[in-house]
Amino acid sequence: MDKIILASASPRRKMLLKQIGIPFDVVVSDVEEEVKLALTPEELVIELSKQKAINVANSLGEGFLVIGADTIVVFEGKILGKPKDKEDAYKMLSMLQGNCHEVYTGVTIIRTKDKQIESDYEKTKVYMRKLSQSIINKYIDTKEPLDKAGAYGIQEKGGLFIDKIDGDYNNVVGLPLKLILRLTEKMDINLFNNYIFNTRS
Repeated sequence: MDKIILASASPRRKMLLKQIGIPFDVVVSDVEEEVKLALTPEELVIELSKQKAINVANSLGEGFLVIGADTIVVFEGKILGKPKDKEDAYKMLSMLQGNCHEVYTGVTIIRTKDKQIESDYEKTKVYMRKLSQSIINKYIDTKEPLDKAGAYGIQEKGGLFIDKIDGDYNNVVGLPLKLILRLTEKMDINLFNNYIFNTRS
């Protein structure tokens, strides 16, 4: 059975895998997350997730299943990654408040034994409440937004700003688990039997 490797330092992605009982190790990719404006949001997240997964897979031998992921927020065609600083976070939240935006996450899975690669993306619509300047500034002062695409965390205090979502909640957190299930099924890997409900010691 291949050992699962998460090619990400994101505590939110680690949390999601732990919640469903998937055993894994973390090997952080050193790929720079560069926004390439010539790509569509779908193409961009798939490309970045693929770069991360390949970067880590190339450092490993056989017997591993590497998961790479990348998440962006898109508002009116503008791609929002992680804010550079507090001022950037304020600009992002000022744009998003009172409006609908989309969250895209690309996922790539590589089996190192035969170099099989499967990639796809998930998209979720998110509707944010109207926020005052004071609330935005106080939220930024918590530093919660500074390491998150779009400058908010739906699974933390930022979740209070969300009216509703249309799509996969886990995608907004940063790792669409149903997509991972679909991709591993294409690789003839049964996550339920082999990992999630595996009772062997």
